[in-house]
Amino acid sequence: MPLIDEVVAMQDELKAWRRDIHAHPELGFEETRTADFVAAQLESFGVQVHRGIGKTGVVGVLREGNETRSVGLRADMDALPIHEENTFDHRSTHDGTMHACGHDGHTTMLLGAAKYLAATRRFHGQVNFIFQPAEEGIGGAKAMIEDGLFEQFPCDQLFGMHNAPGMALGKIGASPGTATAAGAFFDVHINGTGAHGAFPNDAVDPVIIAAETVSALQTVVSRNVRPTETAVVSITQIHAGDAYNVIPGTASLAGTVRTFSVDTMKLVEARMQALVSGIAQAHGGEARVDFRIIFHPVVNDRAAAEVAADVAAELVGEGNVYRKLPPGTGSEDFSFMLEQVPGCYVLLGNTDAEHQQPVHNPGYDFNDRAAVYGASFFARVVETVLHANATG
Repeated sequence: MPLIDEVVAMQDELKAWRRDIHAHPELGFEETRTADFVAAQLESFGVQVHRGIGKTGVVGVLREGNETRSVGLRADMDALPIHEENTFDHRSTHDGTMHACGHDGHTTMLLGAAKYLAATRRFHGQVNFIFQPAEEGIGGAKAMIEDGLFEQFPCDQLFGMHNAPGMALGKIGASPGTATAAGAFFDVHINGTGAHGAFPNDAVDPVIIAAETVSALQTVVSRNVRPTETAVVSITQIHAGDAYNVIPGTASLAGTVRTFSVDTMKLVEARMQALVSGIAQAHGGEARVDFRIIFHPVVNDRAAAEVAADVAAELVGEGNVYRKLPPGTGSEDFSFMLEQVPGCYVLLGNTDAEHQQPVHNPGYDFNDRAAVYGASFFARVVETVLHANATG
């Protein structure tokens, strides 16, 4: 069975929605215009709308028949604090904010599925369209859960999707087990003693402490993590001083850690705390680590992943479906939703000759041609799981 004809016929409309959202990006928990747009579209389709779930989150509800079975479909809405370098007409109108991860496309695909399902109603049960704010490390999934998302809108299964640069357009990945890594952010605060740059003997140099700490932290992965496990420790920021001839009194580091298990994450945190403190003390200074676990691993339910892969095969052919993808070291707060409800996080091919940039890049743009694939998947998975003849 190919892509859904009614969805393919929406292609120009989906493109217009997506480009409008792209031109008006909003950061996490600030998605007021996007939420207004989503709510207005859902209402025009005849979908019941609920606002303010997780601050700026939106949930649309569509019911057909008296079945108690339910499916949740989730898309994220937030943008990133990146200055866009693209020059096309739909580039960001908000300087310093950009849809560099494709959430504009995810929102559009879910809206397309909602429009199709509201018009055709070839399912029995309830569909919950979950438009999540603040996915980019700010806690949007947790905020929706804490606001009673699954108590108010119970789901038997839950499906989310992310575009995948590097995967060709028309291909879909749905694998059981761990799909993405746990993710943490950390800050290292170093206190030394400042002095004139010509008299380093009067200082406890926090720059030296920082430099030694950067090198030492790389040994956590190579010497503390089991070789059969995976961990990434990346220092992404170093800050110290503001003059050529002054040894500063403080320095700071920041970065991220990725692992495929929470236990490994806790091991990395413990070793970082010990190394940071010990190196600073050895030089006569002090240091502390602020370590924050932001994401848990996304773990796909085996049954839900099989449903997703089978649906994908119907849409694009078995040869275009990846059923055994290795886990990626990116992170997703959809993980917290999948700890509450069994489901599957699906990857959607986004790459063609015009779309080569990775996500979180100032030259990235979601591939509008991918929208009909994602919307068709969301729609067909509902019709499959909530088929009129299915049993609960």
